[in-house]
Formats: sequence, structure tokens, C-alpha cells
Amino acid sequence: MDTIKHLFTATATARGGRNGHTEASDGSVKADLSVPKAMGGPGKPGTTTPEHLFAAGYAACYAGAIDFVAKQQKKDGSKVEVTADVTIGPREGGGFGLAVKRKRCTAHTLTAAGSVFT
Repeated sequence: MDTIKHLFTATATARGGRNGHTEASDGSVKADLSVPKAMGGPGKPGTTTPEHLFAAGYAACYAGAIDFVAKQQKKDGSKVEVTADVTIGPREGGGFGLAVKRKRCTAHTLTAAGSVFT
């Protein structure tokens, strides 16, 4: 695996697992968590799930990558909107797995590589 030049590291701590609380070390993100009813949990109002947090971060990173490529091409990608689905479920071999799907991406025209063209 390639090594990367560390530009930024985000750190977060979770307590109480999926029915607990999580927050970033700098206080920028604070969220109460609960297992959704679809997974047999309480699905408490006003809470979120790790999958929601992952989906939001993935969508934001993907949109940021598109904006980066657009700027290299002297285009404006700042208005791109990305929607991501993060699904959790049991695996055939045991345990649980995550699936991530980029559901929607609005811009003028996008290629599979995420390049933006007008």
C-alpha cells in the first residue's frame, strides 16, 4: 500500500457502541447514536447511526474530489451534489459488512472517473 503525506487527521471517540455517543476530539461533531428499528434497536428520535455519519462523510469527500478535478480543468465544481448510500447487513460468511453506493451526483456531465465537463 502506498504511504501518504499526512495533511490532516481527524480523531473521534465513541462510547457505548451503537446505542451511545460519539464526538470528534475538537468538538466539531457530536452525535448521540441508537440502533435503528430496522436492525431491532430502539431507533431513538434525535439520534443517528454510524452509517449516516459514514454516508455524509463519503458524499462530502466525493464531492470535494470532483471540485478538485474541476478546478484543475478551470471549471466550477463547487455546486456539485453527491448522495451516497451506506448499507449494513449480515454477510454470508458470518459477521456484518458495509456496502457503499454513490447514488446520485449532479453536475453538468460526469465521467466514471469523476471528471467534470461542461
